[in-house]
Amino acid sequence: MKGLIGKKIGMTSVFTPDGKQVACTIIEAGPCVVTQVKTTESDGYNAHQIAFGEKKEKKVLASEKNHFAKSNTTTKQFVREFRNFSLEKNLGDALTVDIFAEGEMVDVVGTSKGKGFQGVVKRHNFHGVGGQSHGQHDRSRAPGSLGNSSDAARVMKGMKMAGRMGGDRVKLKGLKVVKIFTEKNYLLIAGSVPGHNGSIVYVQK
Repeated sequence: MKGLIGKKIGMTSVFTPDGKQVACTIIEAGPCVVTQVKTTESDGYNAHQIAFGEKKEKKVLASEKNHFAKSNTTTKQFVREFRNFSLEKNLGDALTVDIFAEGEMVDVVGTSKGKGFQGVVKRHNFHGVGGQSHGQHDRSRAPGSLGNSSDAARVMKGMKMAGRMGGDRVKLKGLKVVKIFTEKNYLLIAGSVPGHNGSIVYVQK
């Protein structure tokens, strides 16, 4: 596995050589620093811990400063561990968008936009309780019957109902890297990725 921590910038579109327009998400991926290398001998498994983003030095905990000092950095904000890292990287090495190639397929992990408390039509794609005929009134977005009769006499667990929507961890697989801008550390990935502009995402393969 290989991967980077990045920030979602926004969306744009590019044209392929055959004239097809492709909608893309711009992700500022890296540069990331390897802050820890775990091995089977020392930790029981192989992994690389990488860090991305800057924050004010006064907000960095003492334990974080001591940990990051080993890799000659002190103010990193986001840390992520990738198991069985396929690249030969040592402590303190930098990772950039160069680890990916145009046309490569990657997975993107992010947190979906929070939508607050929503009804069943928006949350579960219900169609409502029919039209406005046969005595129906103001019921077009209602969930309908919920519970059982005298047998169970309760609402069963797992029933699709209104509730909080969004803010979930989402992983999209098999997204294509359309273009790479090395000088800006930008990845252009076909399609949309979860999260609002400015949210943190993980790009991995």
